[in-house]
Amino acid sequence: MLTPTCILGSAGIRDRATRGHGADRFVEIGSLTKVFTGTVLVRLAKEGALDLDTPLEACLAEVPKGTAITLRHLAEHTSGLPRLPPGPSGPPDDPYAGFTEPALRASLRRLDRLSTGRLGEEEYSNFGYAVLGHALTTATGRTFQELVDEHVLLPLGLEAGAMTALPPEDRRLVPRNLLGRPRPLWELTGPILPAGGLWTTCRTLADLVVGLLVDRRLGTPAPTWRRGSSTLWHDGATRSSSVVAAAHDDGRWLLVHRLGSPGRTDRLAVKTLAATSPPSGR
Repeated sequence: MLTPTCILGSAGIRDRATRGHGADRFVEIGSLTKVFTGTVLVRLAKEGALDLDTPLEACLAEVPKGTAITLRHLAEHTSGLPRLPPGPSGPPDDPYAGFTEPALRASLRRLDRLSTGRLGEEEYSNFGYAVLGHALTTATGRTFQELVDEHVLLPLGLEAGAMTALPPEDRRLVPRNLLGRPRPLWELTGPILPAGGLWTTCRTLADLVVGLLVDRRLGTPAPTWRRGSSTLWHDGATRSSSVVAAAHDDGRWLLVHRLGSPGRTDRLAVKTLAATSPPSGR
């Protein structure tokens, strides 16, 4: 493989890191961030702090009355909100740079006019998850990092900060140009963070996949996970990183991270998981 790649998985999958990848280096996980935002939502609902069917307007004062959008709609991509944040897009090499806190609040005030789909029909929305994350932090008075630490990492026995938007510089794995210099990354630390801005190590991500999807230590997986015929999965991609996490109902699981195009990562994940046989005794 010419592209830095890390593969971790259950019995029958050979763990490997190639071309300079490392399972203990922090990497961007893009939209896989959403499953942890969704997990926070489910955990808060289980504690009674809020309800999945709470209207968004009850959480955010800026939202006009009568949109009928609930937190569940946002989590399940059925809110009708557009895929990308409204307003002027950022430069081609950083599409979310212009999506600032003021831009988010301005969009919330006209949320009743921003729908591009029908309420209740699935339409994948990065913008919707940005709104969901903002609703969760507003309702709890906690930062997004604090919510992830308290409701995902610590309950699974992982350290606070093991997933973060701001990993240590010396532990980041980033794409580099032919001269060995780091390539520019997208700005994902603002309001778009709950939709795609977390970094973690592949080792930590593997522990999360097993804890959430195989052992089900936090209960039923969040509605964010995508359902195949016998698999729960989600992928993610940024400008130069891509990842797929999946778990079969029979207990097989897989994590693939590459500094490369998401299409090839998806195909590699499907090929690798399909080549394994169900573990004995399951």
